[in-house]
Amino acid sequence: MIEYIKGELTELTPALATVEAAGIGYGLNISLNTFSAIQGLRADGTGKKDVKLYVYEAIREDAHQLYGFVNKKEREMFLLLISVSGVGANTARMILSSLSVSELCNAISTNNERLIKGIKGIGLKTAQRIIVDLRDKIVALGIAEEIPVGGQVSAPVNSQVKDEAVSALTMLGFAPAPSQKVVVAIMQEQPNAPVEQVVKQALKMIK
Repeated sequence: MIEYIKGELTELTPALATVEAAGIGYGLNISLNTFSAIQGLRADGTGKKDVKLYVYEAIREDAHQLYGFVNKKEREMFLLLISVSGVGANTARMILSSLSVSELCNAISTNNERLIKGIKGIGLKTAQRIIVDLRDKIVALGIAEEIPVGGQVSAPVNSQVKDEAVSALTMLGFAPAPSQKVVVAIMQEQPNAPVEQVVKQALKMIK
């Protein structure tokens, strides 16, 4: 399993990035959001421009394709999308090229079928399945941690504190998904709370 590829960005189009690492050129399918984030890193003769892309491997009998993502959150959303019936890897990439992760999370949390249905290749039934299947998952995994009930965006939580608090709760025997949901809720109200305080409060709230 490849977690990420880090190397020189030698070729770049809106749909494909070629990254050379250890003398091997890896072609990675990318979204327009990733393209926009890395387009200034292409080698231009002034020196090497390194890029780091997180990877999803799509392995079939007739093909071995790599998908690259500028950060873990985009990859997590991609994995959630392809878990929905009727949404394949290319469709998921199209969705992430049309909407940012935060925009997609907002559309899901506010039941905005119209926005999702407006993406090329997405019909009403698929849009509805995406919303129904992913509404709870984007919160449980922390992908939509900035979006509280009602769909309005609040300040992002401290990822390091959140991860440490969830890890501590998991080590204490609590399941990761409900632990993360409670931790995110606490940190949205108390964004500057230290890990110890978040964990203590979570222990009183978690079920």
